[in-house]
Amino acid sequence: MRAAVYSERMSERVDRAERRIAAPRPEVYRALVTPESLLAWLPPEGMTARFERFDASGYRMVLTYGESGHGKSSEDTDVVETEFVKLVPDERVVQRIVFAAEDPAFAGVMTMRWSLSDVAEGTLVTIEARDVPPGISPDDHRTGLTSSLANLATHLGRPTAP
Repeated sequence: MRAAVYSERMSERVDRAERRIAAPRPEVYRALVTPESLLAWLPPEGMTARFERFDASGYRMVLTYGESGHGKSSEDTDVVETEFVKLVPDERVVQRIVFAAEDPAFAGVMTMRWSLSDVAEGTLVTIEARDVPPGISPDDHRTGLTSSLANLATHLGRPTAP
């Protein structure tokens, strides 16, 4: 697993993370677009999730923090409205994510691109996040992205080595 990388190019923030998962691309892709799977693996460590809506166009998810309680939408929750912008079966999922937050540093629209490619004994999952709200620190985002990828590997029953 490669750690998430933070970079700025001409003031554009791009957060990236990737992980090799010992599962075929179709299986990984299904986990990216199936409600039950998303609830199982997407919340980073210490969080839980529930859907307020899930349909072909996207979903509204409420993420709840455990004891840490540092939510952006409320004291202990983050609420995101996610639109599926592009779905390429077994290859790519592009999402537009709107953060519900009163603090402008945490509000905004982020684009996440999940790319799947074949690698020896599995699939390389690469996440690229653009226009991350400035209130989300690169370190916190790195931790969250890395945690979600580890959860995805475990959810698929195939934890992988780096």
